[in-house]
Amino acid sequence: MNLMHLKYAVEIAKVGSLNKAAENLCMGQPNLSRAIKELESYLGITIFERSSKGMVATAQGEEFLSYANKALEQIDEIENLYKKGLRKKQEFSISVPRASYISHAFAMFSKKLSSDPAELFYKETNSLRAIRNILENDYHLGIIRYAAGHDYYFKRMLEEKGLTYEMITEFSYRIIMSENHPLADKEDIRFDDLPEYIEIAHADPFVPSLPMPAVKKEELPDNITRRIFVFERASQFELLSENTDTFMWVSPVPGKTLRRYGLIQKQCRDNNKIYKDVLIYKKSYELSDLDREFITELCSSKRKYIV
Repeated sequence: MNLMHLKYAVEIAKVGSLNKAAENLCMGQPNLSRAIKELESYLGITIFERSSKGMVATAQGEEFLSYANKALEQIDEIENLYKKGLRKKQEFSISVPRASYISHAFAMFSKKLSSDPAELFYKETNSLRAIRNILENDYHLGIIRYAAGHDYYFKRMLEEKGLTYEMITEFSYRIIMSENHPLADKEDIRFDDLPEYIEIAHADPFVPSLPMPAVKKEELPDNITRRIFVFERASQFELLSENTDTFMWVSPVPGKTLRRYGLIQKQCRDNNKIYKDVLIYKKSYELSDLDREFITELCSSKRKYIV
């Protein structure tokens, strides 16, 4: 039995005539008749009976034709998908730090998607999980963040894991707080101004090999006695907006986001540590058109908000 046999039987059932089916199939009636007899012999059933009304399917023939029609429909779907140029589903996946300039870039990128089918995955997480998502969970891209002082550690690790890395930007953290915060009108904020207030911080270690106590000691000023650790950026904005005693160290935030939550952004000259955001992906991976479109938006967002 082959595909053509299925098509022959379905066409005969459709028109009810061997001669008409042969005409539609552009073949001789004897050849078509012979093909149907071979199919019936192969299956061990009688598919059609000849009558005054033409070719009529038997009970077993009806059952066979039902399966044959379904099989041909599935084959048509396959041909449409791979042979007739049906639009292929676009795929994009990235793991990123919790940064507003990156989420802004992703939002702008999403607005430019074509009407083609697409599945996009955007995950905010720490550097270690971003690396693991590429190596173990089939994510295509990642952005990792680390202090410039850890540059050698990260580059060596990325090389060992077969990952390409390209620096996106360098920056120093800003302070964001409610526009009604007691320090909102202070021009020059110093570390010593902050201990009486509550810091919002992300509960992810910056360096995979360091335990959380060591991370807190190295990465965060040690003069703060009250901290709230969060995992979601939405939570941080709600806290900062509703609790006017809170503040947070962040990469530069777009003004549109600040206005949405009634926040302000300030620099602190005591905090001059440099951080890096680095794009990573497998050395064997070839960037897709979607990847390049996102990177274009990312660079645009960086130029606009990272100064």
